[in-house]
Amino acid sequence: MKKLLNTLFITSEDIYLSLEGENVLANRDKQVVARYPLHMLQNIVSFSYAGASPALMGACAQRDVGLAFCTPRGRFLARVCGENAGNVLLRREQYRVADDEAGSCRVARNMVFGKLHNCRWSLERTKRDHGMRVDAGLLSDASRELQSLLTPVTEITELDTLRGVEGVGAGAYFGALDEMILSRKEDFFFRGRNRRPPLDRVNAMLSFAYTLLAHDCASALESVGLDAYVGFLHRDRPGRTSLALDLMEELRPCMADRFVLTLINNRMIRPEDFQVQDSGAVLLTDDGRRAFLKAWQEKKKEVLTHPYLGEKLSWGMVPYVQALLLARYLRGDLDGYPPFLWK
Repeated sequence: MKKLLNTLFITSEDIYLSLEGENVLANRDKQVVARYPLHMLQNIVSFSYAGASPALMGACAQRDVGLAFCTPRGRFLARVCGENAGNVLLRREQYRVADDEAGSCRVARNMVFGKLHNCRWSLERTKRDHGMRVDAGLLSDASRELQSLLTPVTEITELDTLRGVEGVGAGAYFGALDEMILSRKEDFFFRGRNRRPPLDRVNAMLSFAYTLLAHDCASALESVGLDAYVGFLHRDRPGRTSLALDLMEELRPCMADRFVLTLINNRMIRPEDFQVQDSGAVLLTDDGRRAFLKAWQEKKKEVLTHPYLGEKLSWGMVPYVQALLLARYLRGDLDGYPPFLWK
């Protein structure tokens, strides 16, 4: 259990939530293990299958306390809403900002800033930790190019211009990604981003990691009352969770890309965990997916200090905290959306 930004996160799978007076009780095996004053909370997000009592759900609905249920792996299930249909004012503001290019750009440029910063930091960490095993000059050149984009990004007011700068940064970063692969280069190599279908093992893992991260971001956004389908950088497209794609941009380098590099460099994934189809598509086998998912869940349990809040939390909680910060910005509680700047 973790309380952040007046939100109670229930991360244990066996916790049942109930109400006693004005307190939320966390119960395990019919024993109370913690209690929290309900009036001190704005949201409750439960990753437990045990659920919550009808009395607590009713109290949350009456007091406009968000109560969301996700699976232990983070897939969004449902939210409890009262007669006012939940966060209608928050969503109306989200739609207003999304319809205004200048307003959308103010949010999106912070997300792109976070992405460029995290891409650069990933390169710098590899250069620092493995300077004798990599082409430090190549990594330094890419890092400098990313650094040169950070200040201009903060001044952009048009989305097309922002997408162009983001594309330049992505090109510089992906141009150096292969240099961060430190072992078995004959089997694991990166010659450029390809997808639908992926044509090599690294792209197959990147695509799978991005899919998992997008699902986590969509669940996080829905859990705080935002519409995952209405984005700012990514525009509306039927069936696409555009805001989830926005939110994951800053998290790709540090949560997905570094995870894939760790699997390769630490030999946690094997060449035999992939199959090549007649079309040339390279996909994970059933055993490969199981190994990937197991490692992904373990990664989400690792603890870090959130750079903006200064609080310790698990990697798996990062999308939920960023979704909360985005909701606070849209409500007017923050002057700007603070992106996740990996350190």
